[in-house]
Amino acid sequence: MISDFRSSGCPDVFDADLCIVGGGPAGLTIARELAGSAWRVLLLEGGGLQGEHDSQALNAAVSVGPQAFDAAISRLRALGGATRIWGGGCIPMSSLELARREWLPGSGWPLGWDALAPYYARANHVCGVESDAFEDGSYQPPPATPRQPAASLESRVCRMSPQDFGQLHLPMLQSSPNVHLVLHANLMQLQATGDARAVRRAVIGGTDGRRGHVDARCFVLAAGGIENARLLLLSDDVVAQGLGNLHDMVGRCFMDHPRCNVGSFHGGQVERLAGWCRRPLDRGLATHQLSLSGTAQHAGRLLNARFWPFAVERASPGLRSLRQLRASLRTVATDAGNAVEQAMLDGLARDLPVQRSAPSEAAGQLALRAVRHAPGITMAGVRKLAGRPVVPADRVEMVGYFEQAPDRASRITLSDRRDALGLRKAQVDWRLNQQDLDNIRATSLLVGRDVAAEYGCRFEPAAWLREPDQPPPVQATAHHMGTTRMSDAPADGVVDRQCRVHGIDNLYVAGSSVFPTGGWSFPTLTITALAIRLADELRLRMPELTMLGML
Repeated sequence: MISDFRSSGCPDVFDADLCIVGGGPAGLTIARELAGSAWRVLLLEGGGLQGEHDSQALNAAVSVGPQAFDAAISRLRALGGATRIWGGGCIPMSSLELARREWLPGSGWPLGWDALAPYYARANHVCGVESDAFEDGSYQPPPATPRQPAASLESRVCRMSPQDFGQLHLPMLQSSPNVHLVLHANLMQLQATGDARAVRRAVIGGTDGRRGHVDARCFVLAAGGIENARLLLLSDDVVAQGLGNLHDMVGRCFMDHPRCNVGSFHGGQVERLAGWCRRPLDRGLATHQLSLSGTAQHAGRLLNARFWPFAVERASPGLRSLRQLRASLRTVATDAGNAVEQAMLDGLARDLPVQRSAPSEAAGQLALRAVRHAPGITMAGVRKLAGRPVVPADRVEMVGYFEQAPDRASRITLSDRRDALGLRKAQVDWRLNQQDLDNIRATSLLVGRDVAAEYGCRFEPAAWLREPDQPPPVQATAHHMGTTRMSDAPADGVVDRQCRVHGIDNLYVAGSSVFPTGGWSFPTLTITALAIRLADELRLRMPELTMLGML
């Protein structure tokens, strides 16, 4: 069943066994797992079925840290969340990423790789990944995989998911007798019992001023790495510092995967290097990911990283004209939802060395120029038929994506500024500490040296890498992690290994905010695996919570 809180026919008071806050991959996966059960599941989504300007405005935050951070373009308030616009990358985390590393303070998940592996197998199905052949930190490579890319690197195989989680789960939401989705219903506060040992009610609101509430036996926050922390901090009616925050850990250790250009490679076998990013695997459903090897991490006491080579092509005038002609003939949808989501995509792609061919001439002129340079186009076709890149690479620009150390100083707090609901906005203080800065520099130089040696080419470091005192010009990657981190000891985190908030019997958190460390792995597969694991936990606990009479 689907309702819209903006509609006059939608109630403003709800009663449920389980209330899930957030219709992204975590919340939808839990609802999917519990569809058809005996429990009444209420799923609250603050946005609509696609991006909307007024809902998206609620994601705006105040950036106060040394690293500029735009929270509005890095998360989407709509059914499906970021999976409406994601790249689809799925890869299991490695045992090293989960392990305690003596050189990385705060590292070490309470869960090991063996504990997550069964849930990765189930998450593959949810994500639409066509292969169950995965291993520690990678999917199994296809036959005849090329040799090691460089001394400090190893190839981890990433599978591509085709799923928009919102569209995928829409039929279930429409037909399930026990799952009720309410759109445009924004959580404003969780109200606790007098002793703060349980949550009794969720207060909800819409941008039109309407207010309501949900009474439930159990609550799950699945609103994203920034919003989960914000909502706990806003829930201060009983505990002044916010729910789950007795040890001042809510919002701390905020991490992303900082990225930046590390330099370019010229000459030698640069075409073979370019092939790593252009070679399709398994019908284009998988890609190589150049990852810093475990040996290199141990030897250099380094954090993990991945590197993506962007081939800068040496396209002929005719092929450029043909590409521009094709772009000029495309029709582009311009509805409001697409506009919101396209703005996010453009923001996230900022500073990436992607070649764009914007049509600057009339279609007729482009067609004539393409005909004039027909021999070059023919040669490109011959290369394609031979299984070679259509256009040779002029050089390769290398972009690094780096693991960030968990640091209490990098955090989410509440600003004094308020949003359209009257709630205090999130304040983002994104920081890279000295270990992060040293790691990015050392890793970039190491990989640049080893790749150049392997491919017999020349590495030209980026300007910041040539100046010892210049910090890397990093951008965020919209992988928000760590703000409700998982820990066995309440003083070290916010949730336990079952993702239940320490000290609160019926409140859980789902999503990458529970990650103690982020490695470099794309987070969605692990988010999905942990959501399935949490759904299993809820199946066991719901009868107990019912007998406790949380209402």
